[in-house]
Amino acid sequence: MSEKKTPNKSVVIGTIGSDCHTIGAWVLSESFKQAGYKVSFLGAVVPQEEFINAAIESDADAILCSSMYGMGAIDCEGMREKCIEAGIGDIILYVGGMPVADVDLAKDWTRVEKIFHDMGFNRCLPNTTTGPETVALLNKDLGLE
Repeated sequence: MSEKKTPNKSVVIGTIGSDCHTIGAWVLSESFKQAGYKVSFLGAVVPQEEFINAAIESDADAILCSSMYGMGAIDCEGMREKCIEAGIGDIILYVGGMPVADVDLAKDWTRVEKIFHDMGFNRCLPNTTTGPETVALLNKDLGLE
């Protein structure tokens, strides 16, 4: 199934904090490229500041942080505030993967989403979310659909 091309939109994608898992972020990167987005793929072990600097440099519409090693809640803490300080406070923030280590908590995705929404993230997506699904969600959040 071919995705709708979305010209003139830009995203920054990478694996946040000390996490070295890049497959999910890479898959997202490819899905967004196929959908017509300009993608800044930062790779693994990316600090918040690098995401923010890349978003400023590329005039990004969204930052997508991948976290599979369970420390995403720690790695993402304060990111919205840093975006505000950098002058991009209204940028769309996504986190996805397995951003919490607590197995019982991870079974209740509504609670996981609340943790990240309370931190200022627009969406928190489980590692079962596909690239095309993520593209469709961002298109919706950007008012493109």
